[in-house]
Amino acid sequence: MSIKLRLTFLSFFQFFVWGAWLTTLGSYGFGFKNWTGAQFGAVFSTLGLGSLIMPALIGIIADRWMNAEKLYALLHILYGLTLFVLPFIDEPNTFFWVLLVSMCFYMPTISLSNSLSYRILIDNQMDVVKVFPPIRVWGTIGFIAAMWTTNLLSDPQSPWEAGKAVGEQIAAFTGHAINANQFYIAGVFAVVLGIYSFFLPKCPPENKGRGAGSWMDNLGLKAFKLLGNYKMAIFFLFSMFLGAALQLTNMYGDTYLKDFEKIEQYKDSFVVEYSTIIISISQISETLFILAIPFFMKRFGIKKVMLISMFAWVLRFGLFSFGNPEGFFWMIILSNIVYGMAFDFFNISGSLFVETSIDPEIRSSAQGLFMMMTNGFGAIMGSVLSGWMIDGYYLLPDGSKDWSGIWMVFAIYALFIAIFFGLLFRHKHNPAEVKNMSH
Repeated sequence: MSIKLRLTFLSFFQFFVWGAWLTTLGSYGFGFKNWTGAQFGAVFSTLGLGSLIMPALIGIIADRWMNAEKLYALLHILYGLTLFVLPFIDEPNTFFWVLLVSMCFYMPTISLSNSLSYRILIDNQMDVVKVFPPIRVWGTIGFIAAMWTTNLLSDPQSPWEAGKAVGEQIAAFTGHAINANQFYIAGVFAVVLGIYSFFLPKCPPENKGRGAGSWMDNLGLKAFKLLGNYKMAIFFLFSMFLGAALQLTNMYGDTYLKDFEKIEQYKDSFVVEYSTIIISISQISETLFILAIPFFMKRFGIKKVMLISMFAWVLRFGLFSFGNPEGFFWMIILSNIVYGMAFDFFNISGSLFVETSIDPEIRSSAQGLFMMMTNGFGAIMGSVLSGWMIDGYYLLPDGSKDWSGIWMVFAIYALFIAIFFGLLFRHKHNPAEVKNMSH
């Protein structure tokens, strides 16, 4: 098997084992466990908590003490084993702690998978800039495939009778709803990926036996001096706010579509039965918009591209607010298409801005700060505050959620972010930014 094919397999299942449950966790918590918004917000915040310090700590281990491929393999096996425990837990506080442990194992593997791929490609004299992007695209495809698999095997009305039968047997054995399949699917393939990774090309520690810099450098803390620069401080602050917006989509998108079953005229609609497949249009769109980033960056520059992303978030949430499975089904579809622009133009262009705006000696730690602000602090903020808001202001008398109002508040939130970012962020476009992408 060629190196590129082996890394493609790695990328595909890296995100398959996350996508199998990430967008459907809300349906599981609200629909089967009857969690409150605050309880679910706390549970979902584990992704952010797992992103605060674990990637940096795992990076130190890989740099100084242990082969990266072995560490990666071990983390995925532990991640898979903890996922097997989740279906047996009813109490949300216990669920929170087990999922937090699981995220401490999984979240570091996102950056570690990139490091592994870069190292292996370089060791095999391959052009990383040219070869890696087509490999990474398969990660998004894996995420989509996982969402479809979960939807088809967990839905009692699934046309895949074999999958339906398996789901019913698992449900009968565990005493829990068929929807718990999402954790078994992810867990099985996480363990398989872990075993597979032991047989990847060896990636021994590069800093073993010699100094690897101060602990401040290794933990990425040196990059915090960037917060003393006005432009960078504003950029990182708004990165945190947009990280919260992304978390809202992950938390509530599938739950929102599933809840249409509580309305008589929509209960048997395609949207309800195949909600996860519809949400996966967002990831399909993501694979397309990523190809447009170089053109937009060269033509408009980072500030305008980021503003495009922010207004795309306004559309994403606003279209959900007015959409429904019949007359305004097109709004739901368009919202998922717009997601690709909202996500890619923020995450990828933001990462590029960091790469081309700071001193080379702190690029890695600056990227760590960017991840910490988006996937860490931003994710936690989005999880906790949205759960509190829904419980306090958007529960209807019958206990259901006012999704139209919820999405509209999220849209207004994104609109305010866009307005204030446009006013406060000062940056003069330099076309050389795009040229620097390959350096």
